[in-house]
Amino acid sequence: MSGILLGLVAFVFVLSVVVTVHELGHFLAARACGVAIDCFSIGFGPQIISWRDKTGVEWRIAWIPLGGYVRFSGDDNAASVPDGGDLAILKAEIAAREGETAVSRYYHFKPVWQRAFIAVAGPMANFLLAITVFAVILATLGEYRHPATVDRVPAGGAAAVAGFKPGDLITKADGRRIKNFEDVGRYVMLRSGLPIDFTVKRGDQTLNLVATPVQVEIKDKINGRAKIGRLGIENLSRPYHYRSSIWRAVPDATVEVWDQVSTIGFYLGRLVTGQISADQISGVIGIGHAVGAVAQASTANAPDLKTLLLGFFVGQMLMVATLSVSIGFMNLLPIPVLDGGHLLMYAYEAIARRPLQAKFQAAGFRAGLALILGFMLFAAWNDLHRYDVFKFIGGLFS
Repeated sequence: MSGILLGLVAFVFVLSVVVTVHELGHFLAARACGVAIDCFSIGFGPQIISWRDKTGVEWRIAWIPLGGYVRFSGDDNAASVPDGGDLAILKAEIAAREGETAVSRYYHFKPVWQRAFIAVAGPMANFLLAITVFAVILATLGEYRHPATVDRVPAGGAAAVAGFKPGDLITKADGRRIKNFEDVGRYVMLRSGLPIDFTVKRGDQTLNLVATPVQVEIKDKINGRAKIGRLGIENLSRPYHYRSSIWRAVPDATVEVWDQVSTIGFYLGRLVTGQISADQISGVIGIGHAVGAVAQASTANAPDLKTLLLGFFVGQMLMVATLSVSIGFMNLLPIPVLDGGHLLMYAYEAIARRPLQAKFQAAGFRAGLALILGFMLFAAWNDLHRYDVFKFIGGLFS
């Protein structure tokens, strides 16, 4: 029971931080552009407490701590981009109520570039959050890595077939620099069935070996069952401790975030083109399970309360950074409802010199919402299979 409670607390913490920072990005960008704002809420549903600042914004903490939102004044259109007719009505209402000068403070009457800036500010805030977390951890605690050396090559594996030998040092994969053994694993895991051109140092020689990872199914406490590419090499050396200098922390963290973004993009590209199965897509259940597993692993065997709290905080901040990258990337996809969908509509408006017609906005909004809900249900189904929930339930009645 304590493990479930710890996982629940961790999940709420991680999701609240990621979503609040995302919405704060929209909020700060809107403030910078002089947009009138009604409310900023942490959480959904009935409010627990609320107050107004001197600019008139209502700050609210609500009962359901699974996200939050920022609401701009006059933003009653579900797609947040009213057409010309809606704009005319809204403009007349504002002018009658507050005067002509107040119109320019409303979101929908801002220049299209400012609205685009406000839309993109949410995902950018997520990326900045991830960079900040990774930079602080790399500069303070650092991380343990293994050198990119090959110590063992099991017979019959993809690496053995390609000609890898113990003692090889991997320096590049498809021209991309390899800094440690963990880099090799991350690069290979999404490329089952794809030939990879490795640059390898063997003594005084520099060789190019082409290996095609094979797909294997693994099971661990964090990700459940997962299908990944495996090369068939082992590293048995002792890890070394790497800690970034103050000057290198931000660049190192930025590279880490970019690597995660490119990994997500590569995975989605293979998914869309049918090169890999969609059964590896994970959703809220998978995120919750992973966050809970990390919380338990980072606090296990803690000798005192201080160490336990530190382990919990560091583990969850790493999850915050990783999830923040995913949320930032996914929100930039050109799907109505998401920030990327808004950017697509603003691009149309900038080119056509008028907003998209309301009927097309409404249709796009409904299609986007249906797509997102369908994706969430599909991901939930995958998660239930991945963590053997159906097998567990079946076992109760057998």
